[in-house]
Amino acid sequence: MKACQALAQLGHEVRLWVPSIEDENKEINSKAAQDLDQDESHSWERLASFYGLQTRFEVEMIPARMQFRRYDFSLKAVLRAKATKADLIYAWPLQAAVFGLSMHVPVALELHGPPEGKLGPGLFWLLRRMPGKRRFLPITRALAALLLRKDAKPTRDGEVVISPNGVDLERYQALPEPAVARASLGLREALTVGYTGHLYAGRGMGLLFELAKRFPSVQFLWVGGRQADERAWKERLDQERVTNVVLTGFVENLSLPSYQAAADILLMPYERVITGSSGGNSAEYCSPMKMFEYMACGRAILSSDLPVLHEVLNDANCVFCTPEDVESWASALEALIKEPEHRTRLRVQAQKDAQAYTWLKRAQNALAGFP
Repeated sequence: MKACQALAQLGHEVRLWVPSIEDENKEINSKAAQDLDQDESHSWERLASFYGLQTRFEVEMIPARMQFRRYDFSLKAVLRAKATKADLIYAWPLQAAVFGLSMHVPVALELHGPPEGKLGPGLFWLLRRMPGKRRFLPITRALAALLLRKDAKPTRDGEVVISPNGVDLERYQALPEPAVARASLGLREALTVGYTGHLYAGRGMGLLFELAKRFPSVQFLWVGGRQADERAWKERLDQERVTNVVLTGFVENLSLPSYQAAADILLMPYERVITGSSGGNSAEYCSPMKMFEYMACGRAILSSDLPVLHEVLNDANCVFCTPEDVESWASALEALIKEPEHRTRLRVQAQKDAQAYTWLKRAQNALAGFP
């Protein structure tokens, strides 16, 4: 949604086709998706709030069956693009990119991980060799290297453009100071350590739990997560009588900056294995959206020391900790709590560095000189 909004903000006519609701969709996503079946005005208002959008573009759902693993959806979407005489197909499904090139439409393929499944690697190999105009948009340099490591075919100039995730800087302008933000959200006044995102495996929630126990005077703010995960953590917190953690549950993207602003320190405690909602491990090549949001928010950042994160973060805008090592995190957190001047230096540099990672600049780079 952010990528499409940025393309629209550049002045392009954007039509987004997405698969219809399926049984595997998560509870927080289905509610927004269902609004697409209602009147158009209400549909856009709901999506804009859910994803934090300001610029409107066309969104339409296409029926898809689970057993076809989105091949049916991809073919239908590409046929619609062909029928509307699209100048470019900007695709996320690999099979859509293959269908697009086979119908002689230029394709830009955004890649958040290596090809999956039995057919994925073969489709990627084929896509690189098909005639036509193509561009690959991996989210990190590490992912680009992983994708091309086993393929001897050299890349052409402009064939690969690194496209890390980004942030809407305008939504992070003039945020209140932490104490003011806490008051507006009804949080108690105390030094606050924040985390926003999912609560499932690989996100470091066990480490956050241990930190909360070690720092009882600090307020920990956990923002996000599916209802089942939120309930499970609330039960565990209650059982062990940990009372300094605030669980908000899911927060719509439109309101997320206010919650991040309520923290003095923001955490990214990724583990060595990062499991996504569909499984797999993205620790080698991830580009977390929260990283760019944290930077734009202007708060001190504590992050797991994963090599891929050094493509964006460094010792001037972040403090790195050993993944899954509670002692490393506790020591770093204690030092930041005691050194407000260091927090200030980190936040100023992070905000400055965030200027290079807007969704708009990302879209400009993705399309520069293409097709």
